[in-house]
Amino acid sequence: MMHMAKFQSGDLELHYDEYGTGFPVLLIAPGGMKSEASFWASTPWNPIEQLSKRFRVIAMDQRNAGRSTGPIVSSDSWSTYTQDQLDLLDHLEIDKFHAVGMCIGGPYVMGLIEAAPDRVASGVLFQTIGLSHNRQAFFDMFDAWASELLPLRPEVSKEALQQFKLNMYGTDEILFNVGENFLQKVVTPLLLMKGNDLYHPSESSEAVNALCQNSTLISDWKAGEELQLAAEQFEQFLERHTP
Repeated sequence: MMHMAKFQSGDLELHYDEYGTGFPVLLIAPGGMKSEASFWASTPWNPIEQLSKRFRVIAMDQRNAGRSTGPIVSSDSWSTYTQDQLDLLDHLEIDKFHAVGMCIGGPYVMGLIEAAPDRVASGVLFQTIGLSHNRQAFFDMFDAWASELLPLRPEVSKEALQQFKLNMYGTDEILFNVGENFLQKVVTPLLLMKGNDLYHPSESSEAVNALCQNSTLISDWKAGEELQLAAEQFEQFLERHTP
């Protein structure tokens, strides 16, 4: 059974859906800047259906995506979203949790591990985005999101959006928000589903796997028997690392 709710803090309004009971799992959807919970329905398998039988699943829309809204200023960056995610969990009185993210959710999971390592019991990164001769594709993706947003938000300046874009995708770090130095220190258990396209280059998943100290990489997971096996490994991984 789904429970739809929202968390408000000042001008920020975060919408989220809750399913099931048990140890909490924060689900961060694919979709780039448009990351919203409804996108899980179009992924190779929907972890909401799978996990809600045994876990408390919180599937959120990021700020200014889906049903969620929030201010946009030139200082916005990855850390803005990390703080949103932690504020939502604090609002729900959740201390420890599993962090599961697809696409842009990969860096978001690692941002949570960086900001609150003691709270993240494990992390799962489905085809994480990352920097690999593809920066322009992310700039273009951001611009497409901004061009849809601007007519609805006349108070947002183009200058703020330009700086926000550079803060997100102008860095030289492997995952945009974290790089090699941080990844080498990560001891949080990680499960990685390898990407294989422009936005989700295989090199990004492979780099995280090579650098982090406690990670498992699944290369084939999108169809047939491999999908079934990966789904089983995913559930077993979360159960194994549930405190």
